[in-house]
Amino acid sequence: MVAVSKYDPLLQYLSKSDQSVLTLSFADIERILGDALPPSARQHQAWWANETVGTHPHANAWMDAGFAIEDADLNAGKVTFRRCG
Repeated sequence: MVAVSKYDPLLQYLSKSDQSVLTLSFADIERILGDALPPSARQHQAWWANETVGTHPHANAWMDAGFAIEDADLNAGKVTFRRCG
C-alpha cells in the first residue's frame, strides 16, 4: 500500500500544469490541498527549500512534479514554481 501525503494534491496539480512558471498564493495552495499550510510555511523561508534528500513531503511534492521553488515571498504570501529541465 502506498502512503498518501497531505501534499499529493499539490503534486497532482503541478504535474497536470502545462505552464513552465506558476505563481500561487498561499490561499491557492491551501485550496489545492484542502487543508491549511503549517505556520512554518508562512514564517520560515527554509520551509520552501528545494530539498532532494530528506523526509519533507511538501518539497517532494513539487520536486516529484518536476518543479522547483524559484521564489517564496512570505510577506506577499506567494510562491513561484519553475519547471526543472
